[in-house]
Amino acid sequence: MTGKFDASSRYAATETAAWRAPDGRSVAYLRRRFVPPPGAETLAERRVEEGDRPDTLAARMLGDPLLSWRLGDSNGVMHPEELTEEIGRLVRAALDGGGGA
Repeated sequence: MTGKFDASSRYAATETAAWRAPDGRSVAYLRRRFVPPPGAETLAERRVEEGDRPDTLAARMLGDPLLSWRLGDSNGVMHPEELTEEIGRLVRAALDGGGGA
């Protein structure tokens, strides 16, 4: 069973599970989402410029500002803001979201 997320969401393919509380209530939760491993084919690269944000990079590189999470996965960062903290940093967009830099 998968959650009800938009197809472009990082959680779209994440399975849900249920935990039974001591009082008998069923509590739904998302199973762990694993970041794809490094080595995916690079689709695009761009150097961070003054004023860039994760969403604006995703819009330019992937055509959708909501896909900034894919850039995080592709560049091995936990928090999207890390992508744009350093002016001149090379940000890559990988085919499957995986990667490292």
